[in-house]
Amino acid sequence: MKRGLYILLISVLFMSCNDFQRALKSEDTAEKFKLASELYEAEKWNKSYRLLDQILPSYRGKPQAEKLTFMHAMCSYKLKDYYIASYHFDKFTDAYPNSEKVEEAAFLAAKGYYFGSPVYSKEQKETIEAIEKLQLFINAYPNSEHLTEANKLVKELDFKLEKKAFEIAKQYDLIKDYKASISSFNNFLLEFPGTVLRNDALFYRFDAAYNLAVLSVDYLKEERITDALGFYQSLKKAFPDSEYMELATPMQQELQDQLNTFNTKS
Repeated sequence: MKRGLYILLISVLFMSCNDFQRALKSEDTAEKFKLASELYEAEKWNKSYRLLDQILPSYRGKPQAEKLTFMHAMCSYKLKDYYIASYHFDKFTDAYPNSEKVEEAAFLAAKGYYFGSPVYSKEQKETIEAIEKLQLFINAYPNSEHLTEANKLVKELDFKLEKKAFEIAKQYDLIKDYKASISSFNNFLLEFPGTVLRNDALFYRFDAAYNLAVLSVDYLKEERITDALGFYQSLKKAFPDSEYMELATPMQQELQDQLNTFNTKS
């Protein structure tokens, strides 16, 4: 019994392969259209795409073109060729703005850009582009069923930009370029006022300012100690129970003692 089912399955697959190869070599666009649609419904994305790619130019300007263009883009998306998929979905939304599929196409186009976003440590040009595309979708379709997911994707991409900026500022601290670190953290806090990394940023800015003050020559020390103490107060005010306070408080006390020494001399 099992052997019979196995033989039947092999026969069906063989026939299916034969049909596909015959259609692929055929000049009959209608045959290609029919099989491409069947393969699409069966989620055979690669085979469907190959047939659609052949016949799409022949149907431009015809009633079937809308369906074929969407299917062609969707096959690319399902094959995880997101850059090409976004390109095709964008073309679909431009060509068929009144289509019942236009909202889905606009969302998948934007989501394709999301997949092109690299890890935060790399150049973030694609991330910025993805945010812009998703935001355009959100603005165009404020009542979309995809709105929750689109906002979630934007939030995730925004965090990449935050993480990138934060790590750059932190790296300056690690290589002991304290002035650059302070400046970078100042910019970070201005650019991302609601960041979840605010606690970390406030501490590392204080840490950079502490090191800059401690290592300064005498005629710069008093001013830099005062600046560092101001950064400490910003941390304490925003996060009085911060896990960094155990480290920051002794540093603050050391700076305060040094400042008191300056005041005693003057």
